[in-house]
Amino acid sequence: MRLLNYLGQWRSVAKEAKDLTVTVAKFMGLLHVTDAYLCSSTLVYGPSMLPTLNISGDVLLSEHVSHRFGKVGAGDLVLVRSPNDPRKIVTKRILGMEGDQVTFFVDPKHSDRSRTTVVPKGHVWIQGDNIYSSFDSRTYGAVPYGLIQGKVFCRVWPPDGFGSLD
Repeated sequence: MRLLNYLGQWRSVAKEAKDLTVTVAKFMGLLHVTDAYLCSSTLVYGPSMLPTLNISGDVLLSEHVSHRFGKVGAGDLVLVRSPNDPRKIVTKRILGMEGDQVTFFVDPKHSDRSRTTVVPKGHVWIQGDNIYSSFDSRTYGAVPYGLIQGKVFCRVWPPDGFGSLD
């Protein structure tokens, strides 16, 4: 009789563990879908987006819906998969959409020489706000629209900078 009681308790514990595992798996799936397709946080640091973003780091929220529907445009801050290193995501500002004519300084540290180019179809022109310390479209050219990963809409850290980045 003790053995049957023990087996009954074990079954109860096993069922509870299975139910908890299923709940955790569903939650992890929801987190993945939210992070990959809806909204995610990103730590951004470095000098390329000064003075908009801090050199020591900001935590930004980005949404992953607008760019899928073509709802990003000039002036938007976006997360872009780096054309030079696909493992990296960079944060830059869109300065030109396909068909736009963009004029930029070729090497602002050493000369005032500028160039004008037309952004090809299916591409965007991205640049860091700090043109003296940014690797962007001036270096690697216009970026395919498909490399855009998200549109930044809010800074959440540091607390004194909390708010919209529009």
